[in-house]
Parts: sequence; C-alpha cells; structure tokens
Amino acid sequence: MNRETLFLKIAVFLIAAPVLALALLGIPWLATNPANPVYARVLYPIIAIMYLSTVPFFVALYQSFKLLSYIDKNEAFSDSSVKTLKKIKFCAMIISVLYVGCWPFVLGVAELDDAPGLAIVGMVPIFASMVIAVFAAVLEKLLAKAIAIKSENELTI
Repeated sequence: MNRETLFLKIAVFLIAAPVLALALLGIPWLATNPANPVYARVLYPIIAIMYLSTVPFFVALYQSFKLLSYIDKNEAFSDSSVKTLKKIKFCAMIISVLYVGCWPFVLGVAELDDAPGLAIVGMVPIFASMVIAVFAAVLEKLLAKAIAIKSENELTI
C-alpha cells in the first residue's frame, strides 16, 4: 500500500467518523430536544432529509475508498475507475437534490427564529455537493479521454 493512498484512506475514515457520530448521537438528540417546541414541525423534515443524505454520503465514501484501492493496484486508468467516479458524481447530485428539497424548511426555521444567516448556512451542503459532483464529472471525462488515448497508443505500437 502506498503511503499517499494510505493517508487518503485514513482521511476517508476520518471524514466518515463525525458524520456517523452525528447520525447516531447528534440527530436523535436534536429530534428529542428541539430548542423551541414551535420548531418541531419544521425540524422533523430537516432531520429526515439529513438521515436520507447519509446513505449517498457513505456510498460515495465507499466508492472513493474503492478508487484509492484501484490506484494502489495500478488500475487507475481503467473503466472501473471511470464507473467509480460516475457513482461518486451521482451520489453528490443526490445529496444536492436532497438539500435543495430541505432548503424551504431551513428557510422556515430562519423565519421563525428571525435568523437570516441560517438561509446561507442551509445552502452550504447544496453547493459543496455540487462542487464535488462537478469535480467528479471533470475527472471522469479526463480519465475516459486518457483511457481512449492509451488504447489508441497501444494499437499503434
């Protein structure tokens, strides 16, 4: 195992740990102890969407772990790497769509609490997952072109 990919694999686990802790401990606590009982009707859809978004998040992390394994095996320029990047892109788009659906509820909490900054904070997961989806799409296209060039060069030799 390369040192570079070992570091990245550890980073994947370090990214997964707080999200798992939040899903197991933080979100249930928030559901049972809302800051204000008036927020409960708006808070529950947000909590449901947060739980739903953990599924594509962990799928994307698993796919990135697989991609790092392909790099370890010197199979980075393969069709399986392109498929893995496609799955990561799809997961990021799902997360973005989920949080776009969640955003009206975040605006409802912001209106109830008179906190306009919460609307901007509610857009962070939307744009973060969009950036990841665009980055994965660009890498997917570049990798597909590199594989095509590699196969053309192998035919001419």
